[in-house]
Amino acid sequence: GKAALGAEVGVLLCDVGDAASLAAMARQTRLVLNCVGPYRFFGEPVVEACVENGASCIDISGEPQFLEGMYLKYNEKAAEKGVYVVGSCGFDSIPADMGVLYTRDKLQGTLTAVESFLTVKSGPEGARIHDGTWKSAVYGFMDQDNLRKLRKKIGYAPVPVVGAKLKRRGLLFYNQEFRQYSVPFMGSDVSVVKRSQRYLHTEFQETPVQYGAYVNIGGLGSVIKLMFAGILFLLLVKFSFGRKLLIKYPEFFSAGRFTKKGPTQKQIDGTSFTMTFFGEGYSEGQDPQHGKPNVRICTEVKAPEPGYVTTSIAMVQAALSLLDDAACLPKQGGVYSPGAAFSKTKLIDRLNKHGVEFSVISKPEA
Repeated sequence: GKAALGAEVGVLLCDVGDAASLAAMARQTRLVLNCVGPYRFFGEPVVEACVENGASCIDISGEPQFLEGMYLKYNEKAAEKGVYVVGSCGFDSIPADMGVLYTRDKLQGTLTAVESFLTVKSGPEGARIHDGTWKSAVYGFMDQDNLRKLRKKIGYAPVPVVGAKLKRRGLLFYNQEFRQYSVPFMGSDVSVVKRSQRYLHTEFQETPVQYGAYVNIGGLGSVIKLMFAGILFLLLVKFSFGRKLLIKYPEFFSAGRFTKKGPTQKQIDGTSFTMTFFGEGYSEGQDPQHGKPNVRICTEVKAPEPGYVTTSIAMVQAALSLLDDAACLPKQGGVYSPGAAFSKTKLIDRLNKHGVEFSVISKPEA
């Protein structure tokens, strides 16, 4: 019942510390794109204002505690109001979440497990990330006990394991496919994909897909640097003084990857990534509960620089899907992960048209 968007869009000033200003903003729109990270400190007032005032809300958070906390606190109210709150609509975690669904849809049979491998390529000036992401990681590691308590409070139904159980890889391993070393991806992708798979299994009885996420780090030199930085990070993050040091000197403790200034335009232009998905499952007519997987598939998502370019594309296209593919969204409002909200929409087609490309690398073969 709200007015259509006009040709001219003005500027609205609002403050996460001023609930009235947020409410006034939310009442004037159908959808808010919430970019106020770290979300654990600034995100909730925006969600609350949107839910209370009938506007949907999308964010680009990679913070599981915020994402799942919003589900616990606002899912029922959002459903009552008929609004959608969709988290993780940036690099965290649209490529992973929608990539798993894309792989499932392209397999001739039943997909039961997927592993993804992230490869980031940078130009001669290297790649940099703004320290806002670094801060989120520091606070996330600090608060892992509270995340466990939060999940216990939510009382998630267990996701059944269908087919051969996906084995977890070690903390460091040599990857023959890429001829470099890999480590587990420490972002929110695994938890987001699991939430989507749980929802799709519960609501539509779809076969849940097991998922493991990894990142390729290069040769031995990169391994030594990462191990040194990782051990130092894990030691310091346990103590208040150590966390202050990590937050004050991100560039030093991250070996130059995270900076207070973020990347230069040249660094953004020279950076891209590929996320490769290796899926396995069972051919049509084969019972996934018996025997070993007999079908495999390899897909990938290729896109520009993840933190600024891909995140912007993903967020805007997710917003357009929410507005224009409304008939394909879940029947009622609520707090959703991208895969849960957009599995039936044209989001992947939209992303393909705007430079975030999903493709099959090898055809399914029994």
